[in-house]
Amino acid sequence: MDQLWLTIKFLLLGLFQGLTEPIPISSSGHLLIAQYFLGVEIEGSKSTFALLVNSASLIAVLIIYRTDIRRLIANGFMYLTVKNEENKRDFLFLLYLIIATIPAAIIGVLFQDAIDELLSSIVTVGATLVVTGIGLWLIRNMRGQRKDGSLSVKDALIIGCAQAVALIPGISRSGATIVAAMARGINQETALRFSFLLFIPISLGGAVLSISDIVNDSNLSQMAIPYIMAFLGSLVASYFSLKWFMNVMAKGQLKYFALYCFIVGPLVILAWLVLN
Repeated sequence: MDQLWLTIKFLLLGLFQGLTEPIPISSSGHLLIAQYFLGVEIEGSKSTFALLVNSASLIAVLIIYRTDIRRLIANGFMYLTVKNEENKRDFLFLLYLIIATIPAAIIGVLFQDAIDELLSSIVTVGATLVVTGIGLWLIRNMRGQRKDGSLSVKDALIIGCAQAVALIPGISRSGATIVAAMARGINQETALRFSFLLFIPISLGGAVLSISDIVNDSNLSQMAIPYIMAFLGSLVASYFSLKWFMNVMAKGQLKYFALYCFIVGPLVILAWLVLN
C-alpha cells in the first residue's frame, strides 16, 4: 500500500510539474508551495526527480516545436554554403539562442547552490510570484511587430539575463523570457517560440550537471516505478499545458496569469505568517 501511494503521489507531482512548467507561474515555486503547505515531500533524490520531470517537459517542447527545430538546424547549417535570406535568418536565430543561453548557464554553474540555499523559501516564492505578475501585467497589451528576422544580439542578451533571473524560485522562466522579449517589441509568436526553444539548451545543460547525482542515487532501483510515473505525468501534462498556453498567447490573455500571481503570492505570504 505504501508503494502504491508513493507511485500515485509521484504521478501527481509529475502532473503538477508538467502543468506549471510551460505557463508563466513558476513550476519550481509551486512545487515549493506544495511541499510546504500540503506536506508533500519528494522521497528519493530530488536531483533525480527534477531531471526526470524537466526532461519530460523538454521532450514535450521538442515534439511541439519539431518542425521549427528541423528547419532551424537545416537552414542554419546550410547558410554556411548557401547564403540566402531564409538561411541567414535561421542561422542568426540559432546564434541568438546560443547567446541567450550564456547568462543563465554562467549564473547557474556559479551560484545555483547558493540560490537554492538562500532563496528557496515560501516567503521568497510569495514575493517573486508578485514580481512575475507585475512583469506579465506590464506587457499584457503589447502587440510587437518584430519577427524572427529582426532579432539582435542585444535582444538575445536581455532575454538571456531574464532567464538567469528566473533561477530564483517563483520567477517563471517562460514568463521572464516572454516579458523580456515582448518588452523589446517582439511579437507574441516569436517571443513564445524563442522562449521555449531557449528552454532546450538550458534543460540539456541541467541534465548534464545532474548526471553524477543520479548515478549516485542509492534509491534508484526501489524508486524506479514512482520515477517513471512522475516522468510520464510530466510529459503528458507539459504537452497539453504548452499547447493550451500557445492558444492563450495567440489571444493575448496574459493578464489572467498576472492576476493569478497577484492573488497567490500574497496569500502564500499571509498563510506563512499565520502558521508561524
